[in-house]
Amino acid sequence: MSNNTLFGVELPARRGFSVPIQIVEQGGISAWLVEDHSVPVVSVAWAWPQGAAADPRGKEGLANISAAMLSEGAGNLSNVGFADALMDAGIGLSFTGGRDSFEGSFRALADALPEAVRLARLAMTQPRLDAEALSRVRARALVASRQSLETPAGLARRAFWEAGFPNFTAGRLSTPESIAAIGQDDIRACLGAQLTRGNLLVAASGAIDVAGLRALLAELFGALPGHPIPDTPPLPNLAEFGVALRPKAAPQSTLVFGQDGLLPTDPDWEAFQVALRILAGGGFTSRLMKSVREERGLTYGIGAGLDLLFGRAVIIGNVQTANASVGEVWGLIRSAWTEMAVGGPTEAEVADALAFLGGSLPLQFTDSRRTANLLLNLRQAGRAPDWLAGRPARLAAIDRARVAGVAARVLKPEGLGLAVSGEPVGL
Repeated sequence: MSNNTLFGVELPARRGFSVPIQIVEQGGISAWLVEDHSVPVVSVAWAWPQGAAADPRGKEGLANISAAMLSEGAGNLSNVGFADALMDAGIGLSFTGGRDSFEGSFRALADALPEAVRLARLAMTQPRLDAEALSRVRARALVASRQSLETPAGLARRAFWEAGFPNFTAGRLSTPESIAAIGQDDIRACLGAQLTRGNLLVAASGAIDVAGLRALLAELFGALPGHPIPDTPPLPNLAEFGVALRPKAAPQSTLVFGQDGLLPTDPDWEAFQVALRILAGGGFTSRLMKSVREERGLTYGIGAGLDLLFGRAVIIGNVQTANASVGEVWGLIRSAWTEMAVGGPTEAEVADALAFLGGSLPLQFTDSRRTANLLLNLRQAGRAPDWLAGRPARLAAIDRARVAGVAARVLKPEGLGLAVSGEPVGL
């Protein structure tokens, strides 16, 4: 591949919308670029694999805390000095330690781009890891962890992942005890293993050209070591755990439900997006929303989507309802799942879902930060640069029979797992 390859994306042709993706390479690092000088802003997003997948047992939360510490002072700048430098230049810089990735990003005015690169590089190469800052970051993490153990929503979400992946890192979530066990040496080891030029994915958007991005890649990442990051193990099948109950005194229960999805490389990926949009997508048009809210008034909202992690997707949904209605709502969810798996969608439902999917994609490119993040997500999913260009044609080729076929193949009502927290009645 050349150092500057262009993929023109028309989305959709009738509106003249295009996203020209350029491939820029420098020092073994490859970046996707959407150049746009209409607004003098540049956004850059980057990611490595692993993240929390590498957290040692008993120190769950390490990647998350390590990422937070990168913004708590670097080089000769204390945490206050570092924050002031970002604010003075109008720079937004963040790092996150996700379940299967470790990510960074910044957004800056074009005039402030050198300062953004300097501060981001300083954070990654000379983090201070001061004890006082660590105590503060740890305290915030402890509050979040305790909340996940004290609310029905947090308990149900935790129960779903623990029951669904009992012997995998996705099922090991942080606890107050694991967070308290994390020290400075653990963070140094995590960052030393994670921050490298190896396995690095980069995406950029905004007022920067190919030459500028090439120079940015060298300056921002050139001082990082080059060791590779070991591949994370593939996500196993979701365990068929039935119902996982976490009792909690509350007037409402939270239900988190789901099942295995399908691989992003599956040729029916987009056809299944159509099926899931009809069954449980956002807004008031999905079958679940009509059945549970509009017709019976049992909740304010219900939905499900594809959660992509460790190279595959999990279908996961949630709903809150009165304790007395839990059994009825769970029955309605399973009935809707069965009806879609057995009977498929109607022609009208398919047409509406396709119109939504085709029309909503351009909205993901309304600013440089959203564009950079979308490009990075596509790279993490293993998409080719021309994947976007082919999406309108792939959507246009989807018909009712194909959606019905993939719904029958993927949706397994008998395999639906349910995690519920509250004082549910009727299970």
